[in-house]
Amino acid sequence: MLRLGPLQVQAPAASISTMEALFNPCAVIPVYNHERTVAAVVAKVREQGLPVVLVDDGCSAACAQELERLSRMPQICLLKHSVNRGKGAAVRTGLLAAAERGFTHALQIDADGQHSLDDIRIFIEDARAHPGTVICGRPVFDETIPPSRLYGRYFSHIFVWAETLSLDIVDSMCGFRVYPLKETLPLLQKSHVRSRMDFDTEILVRLHWRDVPMRWLKTRVHYPPDGVSHFRLGLDNVLMVTLHLRLLCGMLLRLPLLVSRKFRGKRSSSRAAVAESSAADVHRR
Repeated sequence: MLRLGPLQVQAPAASISTMEALFNPCAVIPVYNHERTVAAVVAKVREQGLPVVLVDDGCSAACAQELERLSRMPQICLLKHSVNRGKGAAVRTGLLAAAERGFTHALQIDADGQHSLDDIRIFIEDARAHPGTVICGRPVFDETIPPSRLYGRYFSHIFVWAETLSLDIVDSMCGFRVYPLKETLPLLQKSHVRSRMDFDTEILVRLHWRDVPMRWLKTRVHYPPDGVSHFRLGLDNVLMVTLHLRLLCGMLLRLPLLVSRKFRGKRSSSRAAVAESSAADVHRR
């Protein structure tokens, strides 16, 4: 069940076909028992002028009460899952609701305070300059990151590079990014993207398969000592392994297309280099 609260939008509802003519961003924040940190995250997002879509993913009574309080503020919408369905399901719900309300881009940010909130404006302005591109966080970790999380990322990186036949996806696990909804919605509507912690990785791989461009911005990531993490070391790592096996099979099915695209990219780069060299020769003459 979803509960949709009021939300003041900056533009009337727009169809996907007209989204490209607008730049109307919001923030989507999936929440699961982050009652101690979510208010500060929302406040920082609102300071940047972004409307907020909060998704209560089956939270406890204490967190649900805090989200209800926040939802009474201007330009904040609250959606509810009656039971916990996973971070990916919460993000998907938020992205679909954002598009329905006429937003063209959605900043995904976690509710636990790990991400550098000072970088929000940088991400939004980069999305404005590159409206058809996914703006992805390239995390810069400090000493607070648990070693198991750090090493697990390298495991995932290797598989992602194999699944895309490229090094294009620098980090697939950072949940701080801006989605262009016109390019993202067809994937959410037609493909079964995983609904838990593996969502962040899968959606980037599938967007890459669809040839959606990506940009990478460095951003600091901090793991507070009293932070609430819902990453389950055993189960979520199993989910990631099964995800990568599934994506590898998908890559094999798309292998001719991916190889063809790779060679086209090399030819385009070569032509651009030749054109640049010719232009330089003309200039020297």
